[in-house]
Amino acid sequence: MFNILIVDDEEKITQVIKAYLDKEGYNCKVANTGIHAINYFKENEFDLIILDRMLPDISGEEICEIIRKESMVHIIMLTAKTEDEDVIDGFNIGCDDYVCKPFNVKELVLRVKAVFRKLDVENKDILKFESELEINTLSHQVKVRGEEVYLTNTEYKIILTLAKNPKKYLIEKDY
Repeated sequence: MFNILIVDDEEKITQVIKAYLDKEGYNCKVANTGIHAINYFKENEFDLIILDRMLPDISGEEICEIIRKESMVHIIMLTAKTEDEDVIDGFNIGCDDYVCKPFNVKELVLRVKAVFRKLDVENKDILKFESELEINTLSHQVKVRGEEVYLTNTEYKIILTLAKNPKKYLIEKDY
């Protein structure tokens, strides 16, 4: 399940976006101020951030710059700033996509899905299970709750087999 942070000071907009993305199975958190957005970002791991440029306390541009110093998480700017220069500035500060208000929420959902399709292709060698377990099948690195765990080769094979076969009983047969 992918984690999304929705940042906009217009509560109706965040509720609509969250409802559509929740329906698609995404795990969404909402921040209505820049300070809340930064705090959520520092406390949680997000796969995508939908970010308004015009917030009452901290601008979306500043938030984007703060995030870019720490992470390459995908950022979709969602804003009423629609001039060509605004769009160019948005990309120059570090956003990955730019959606102008008023917007079609179904189109936004499709853009979100496109991001995650791309992430799935890029991370096909990384198995993630919520925020609890991450297995890199190329490097054989295993993380539990973000902390690397060192396993023997046999332990690694066992956990990989279990992870690839959820909800299945695996029984060794003695003949």
